[in-house]
Amino acid sequence: MVKKQEESIAVSAEQVLPHQANPAGNVHGGEIIKMMDSTAGVAAQRHCHSNVVTARVDELCFKKPVRIGDYVTCTARVVYAGFSSMEVFVTVESENLYTGETQIALTAFFTMVSLDKNDRPAEVPKVERGEDAYSQLLYACGKKRYEDNKKRSHRK
Repeated sequence: MVKKQEESIAVSAEQVLPHQANPAGNVHGGEIIKMMDSTAGVAAQRHCHSNVVTARVDELCFKKPVRIGDYVTCTARVVYAGFSSMEVFVTVESENLYTGETQIALTAFFTMVSLDKNDRPAEVPKVERGEDAYSQLLYACGKKRYEDNKKRSHRK
């Protein structure tokens, strides 16, 4: 079975509250990473329809600060799949609700692994490359990351 990237898209959003931030008003990175991990998990589950676990987080890039009061939207999609693992690209956009200004605050790749009922790796559907340039770029990046991670794991 082959699925489109768009079939796995998951979105979560919340307004940042003071208890999630440091004294300077910037949100703790861990708060956002937790949101990213949860959203990546939903995207992966949509793709494979089984339990999933996070195996790896790579290329976590903090681009802009997120401030108290910002509305944060986290979007995840499965961009490539191996036998049991899925490369999930996650973006975090923050919106200043007073000005309407939006910005990409973070991006990352999560490697999620599908598990069967015995908590063993389970086969997942493949991912279609896609027709638009964005989907094709994400597919190529996901495939390269998958291949690079496989090489790294065989060197141990």
